[in-house]
Amino acid sequence: MQNIKIQYRVAKSRVVQGIIVLFAFVVTLPLLAIIFYIFKEGITKINWTFLTHIPKPVGETGGGIANAIWGSCIIVFVASLMAIPLGIFCGIYLSENKTSKLAYWSRLAVDILQGVPSIVIGIVVYFWLVKPLGTFSSFSGSVALAIMMLPILIRSTEETLKMIPFSLKEAGLALGLPYHKVVLRVIVPCGISGIVSGVMLSIARIAGETAPLLFTAFGNPYLNFNISKPMQSLPLLIFNYATSPYDDWHDLAWGAALILLATVLFLNIITKLTTKKWNVQL
Repeated sequence: MQNIKIQYRVAKSRVVQGIIVLFAFVVTLPLLAIIFYIFKEGITKINWTFLTHIPKPVGETGGGIANAIWGSCIIVFVASLMAIPLGIFCGIYLSENKTSKLAYWSRLAVDILQGVPSIVIGIVVYFWLVKPLGTFSSFSGSVALAIMMLPILIRSTEETLKMIPFSLKEAGLALGLPYHKVVLRVIVPCGISGIVSGVMLSIARIAGETAPLLFTAFGNPYLNFNISKPMQSLPLLIFNYATSPYDDWHDLAWGAALILLATVLFLNIITKLTTKKWNVQL
């Protein structure tokens, strides 16, 4: 009788384990289907001309997405310059001041900001910058993306630094180091891998955002390096060309979608590898 109960429990455990494994596999199917379909549609469109030329006018074959590639790089780079220092220092403050009122309200603001829809951020930046300046610009797009980066940067930095043993800070202070040097030269270097992972994750988060750029960067059919002017980006190009009635633009949209997907996947894989190697919990 006892053996029958044990066998029943083992069988039930294996059935439940099998169901969990099945559901875990089913969850990956949509991602695999999306990757396969975009790869199938986009791989034939990518060539050297596609990567180095700007789009041709309607009716002419060929052309490329060089303006969108450079535009995305510039917009994300400027957004990173604005968000990374602010996000890291705010995360340091929250990790060092866990119980103060300012830390409580700052943490609450970060949590709320993380849930704000991206299109709402785009509208707000439109009224903050685009309308007063009288023109769309890549700089306003970078501001919108920088706002979206902040919650990820702040939370990842805070949670990483919380894992650093308090004895390291005590040792630095016992040696006579000033408090700011202990934080910047002892605590932060010990958590640099987690901070870098947060930076990569935040960049991957904003790389494919379209809604904020519709109200800010707006797009540009030409190659532009002036951040005070409208600028094209990969998400904007995909949105505009995929909804157009022209087959040539559809081809450009599929190729751009594959490049954008590959970029986001690469950044996420690098983040996961960094997190796994250094055993960082984000």
